[in-house]
Amino acid sequence: MFNRCPGQDTRNLKIDLITCRECGYLLEIFSDEIKTQCPCCKGIVTNAKLPSCIDWCSSARECLGEQKWKELRGG
Repeated sequence: MFNRCPGQDTRNLKIDLITCRECGYLLEIFSDEIKTQCPCCKGIVTNAKLPSCIDWCSSARECLGEQKWKELRGG
């Protein structure tokens, strides 16, 4: 286990592209964000999936432990 989550290091973040439901603008959202504002229409765009460290952090398996990691991954 870690004293500090290595996933908190912003160098591990990923960027996804999502489409604004209001205006169709293609915008970026970071893997740790739940929502962001569209720069085109100023509408709020939400991430379809809530962020989880197991999706983007390469240390999640070690940090959470094998059993918890498998539970959260659905396997």
